[in-house]
Amino acid sequence: MILVKTVTGQQAFKDRSIRLTPRQRSAFILFDGKRSVNEVLQAGMGVAPEDIDQMIELGLLGRVGADADAANAASVAIPLLPASEVLSAPAVPPAPIQGRSNQERYKEAYPIAIQLTGGLGLRGFRLNLSVEGTTSYEELLALAPKIRAAVGAERAVALDRALGT
Repeated sequence: MILVKTVTGQQAFKDRSIRLTPRQRSAFILFDGKRSVNEVLQAGMGVAPEDIDQMIELGLLGRVGADADAANAASVAIPLLPASEVLSAPAVPPAPIQGRSNQERYKEAYPIAIQLTGGLGLRGFRLNLSVEGTTSYEELLALAPKIRAAVGAERAVALDRALGT
């Protein structure tokens, strides 16, 4: 089974409104919609199946795929694109939308940044933690060069567009 962070899960992780153990927090980061539950369990984080079950019950994680029920599918935070679509993104981003507040830019850019850094696997673990720790447009904008360097300029086009850079 493949799980992904829900909107509720991302918010709870960010504001720490739901208490998670350090092992659960580490495992939570690994659920990117690509790794199976078994892969996360074998990643050496020390997380038990009961920990994952608890995160599902709390609504922090949801299933991804054809067998997801409608309520669960609606809670999935980030629509994950196949790698072929991500890599085929246009090299030149469309002009940034003018008139958006920094908060609106942050809300648009944050899920993109999470998807990009989550796709890096363990080599992007710390960068993913840094992104998840941001609370403002300015903080995310400061991390953008590191994200761009890690994923490549072509894959960072959507992030640049969302940030308005």
